[in-house]
Amino acid sequence: MTVRIDDVDRKILSELQRDASQSLDEIARKVGSSKTPVWNRIRKLRQGGVIGRQTVILDAESLGFEACFFVLIRTSEHDAVWQASFLEALQNRPEVQEAHRLAGDIDYILKVRVKNARAYDVFYQALISEVRVHNVTALLSMEEIKSTTMLPLED
Repeated sequence: MTVRIDDVDRKILSELQRDASQSLDEIARKVGSSKTPVWNRIRKLRQGGVIGRQTVILDAESLGFEACFFVLIRTSEHDAVWQASFLEALQNRPEVQEAHRLAGDIDYILKVRVKNARAYDVFYQALISEVRVHNVTALLSMEEIKSTTMLPLED
C-alpha cells in the first residue's frame, strides 16, 4: 500500500519523531489541525507502514552501558548458509544495536553497546565461536557527538 504524504503528514511525523508521547491535542495544535483529522492521518500512516513500532529511547550510560564499539567485519564467506548463521548470531545478541552490510572493503559494521571492554570481549568471543569471520576490527567510540532516530522530513 503506497501512502501519499503531504505537508500536514510531514508535520505530524516530525512531531511524533520529536516526542511520540505527546497527546493528540498537542500534536493537532502544533500542526494547525484538530484532533480527529490528526488521528485519522496517524492511523493511515500506521496502516501504510510509514509509522512502525513505537518505543522509548533509554540513556545507555545511566544504565551502565558505558562502552560503544563499532565492529568492522570482513568475511571470506558469502554463501546463504553462512549469511543465515551470521544473521541468527546477530539477532541472538542484544548487545548489537545496529548491523549493516556494506559495499567496499568491509563487509559488515555493527554498533555494539556493552558495559565495558571486558563485556565486549565476551561478546566478541561468543560471536567468533558461532560464525567464522576473516577479520574483525573493533573501534571504541570515545564520545557520542550526535545520535538521532529522526529523519529530516521538513524542508
